[in-house]
Amino acid sequence: MGFLTGKTAIITGAGRAVLKDGGCGSIGYGIATAYAKEGANLVITGRNVKKLEAAKQELESLYGIKVLTVQADVCAGGDNEATVANVVKQAVDTFGGIQVLINNAQASASGVPLAEHTTEQFDLAIYSGLYAAFYYMKACYPYLAESHGSVINFASGAGLFGQSAYAAAKEGIRGMSRVAATEWGKDGINVNVVCPLAWTAKLEQFRDAYPDAFKANVKMPPMGHYGNAETEIGRVCVQLAMPDFK
Repeated sequence: MGFLTGKTAIITGAGRAVLKDGGCGSIGYGIATAYAKEGANLVITGRNVKKLEAAKQELESLYGIKVLTVQADVCAGGDNEATVANVVKQAVDTFGGIQVLINNAQASASGVPLAEHTTEQFDLAIYSGLYAAFYYMKACYPYLAESHGSVINFASGAGLFGQSAYAAAKEGIRGMSRVAATEWGKDGINVNVVCPLAWTAKLEQFRDAYPDAFKANVKMPPMGHYGNAETEIGRVCVQLAMPDFK
């Protein structure tokens, strides 16, 4: 029996992605794998149905847990509250409640300077990141209050530099998380922010395709290695959801 047996976690942006060496190739999938190993039932969302189904098949077969996949995309022009409400309803109908919400999903137009940003590119980052976290937190609040659950939001060091719309979304998530932690503490809801720099399949592909740009723009963390999506970032998210952490 794992630390999270019997708990249900919603993880956004958790479709299957793998590195060349077979390791977890995205933060969302790394978290999902760490949670599956601890016995949690999972609700995973994303835009790519094939990646979601691949994640479901692997996690269920390897770890004996249940995975509900729901295609969901929070975007400009969409009925986003209805989209998120559908995810939450399916989660509750399937598993009876929600103990953990992990807002990991984020899209952005990489490498576009502020002066060249279009409204559409700005909306892409703000809706997929900040608005998505807002809608999921609102929709999950009653169930998290009932379970004295946990919210884990993902921000970034890019809030201090780098691509403007992405940074704006991440700084917004930081501020909203601080407010939620203050307002929801009385309800026994634990709210935390993780700011990772993980080695992912996209970063691996960027390095291989554009080695000069990678060298110029991607800085090695002080510890001398990039975070492992499962064993470091995923395990941190396990710790943040454990009852003894509160």
